[in-house]
Amino acid sequence: MSLFSKTLPVAAVLWLLAGCGFEPLYGSRGPTSRVESALSEIRIEPIEDRAGQQLYNHLLDRLNPRGAPGHPRYILATTVTISKAELGIERDETATRAKLSLSASFSLRDMANNAVVYSGSSQSTNSFNIVVSDFATLSAEKDAIDRAARVVSNEIKSRLALFLNRIGGARP
Repeated sequence: MSLFSKTLPVAAVLWLLAGCGFEPLYGSRGPTSRVESALSEIRIEPIEDRAGQQLYNHLLDRLNPRGAPGHPRYILATTVTISKAELGIERDETATRAKLSLSASFSLRDMANNAVVYSGSSQSTNSFNIVVSDFATLSAEKDAIDRAARVVSNEIKSRLALFLNRIGGARP
């Protein structure tokens, strides 16, 4: 079988995909994509508590990597709740493992009329070991919160990007 006969089917499939209107979500047709531009127009409101600050910082890194928008089009408001359940109970009723869930509810408001244009929630569950050392346990719990905040921020960014892509979110 020649090289031409092997590459012809691949080239045909790529040619068909090019004509179907497929466009990657973060695809670029210029210096920045339409979705990245729309995401950069979101001002993130501060979030309460330490876990909220971590989520806020992760969202800033994902939505506004070049800094806060000068003239935001949208405002993102988020609330965070954390729940913890002890697992792995020993015979003397001491826990050796804990499950931590971080939930975030968010709403995206349009700056022009303050109307909520999109809302949703996201959750991440992590676990950590409970050991004899209180410092080590606290450190493991803080790491679990940070990992959960990172996962939730990625999901919020993806959901906002899909929404803004669907409505053609960038300014004309």
